[in-house]
Amino acid sequence: MSWFGRELDRKVKGMQNTGPDLDRKYWVALVLYGVLALLVWFTMDAGTVLVHGKPVELRLLPLIILGGLALRTVLALHADRIRRGGDGDKG
Repeated sequence: MSWFGRELDRKVKGMQNTGPDLDRKYWVALVLYGVLALLVWFTMDAGTVLVHGKPVELRLLPLIILGGLALRTVLALHADRIRRGGDGDKG
């Protein structure tokens, strides 16, 4: 195996986060999603657009996207816990 292949293997193995490190990143990600949601709420104008004849606030679109990303983060953590064998018995 070449030097490049060994170096790439070492980097890929270092990128696989599980256990306490992933739990810490999970909580940081959720807090940052919350901060972004607050920024969206307070900085976007409360303009409205008609969707199927009903007025919908424009700031709801980025909030829905952030909510979807937060849901994906939660599901990824739970999937990792299942893959690890359910250790942690939290949540």
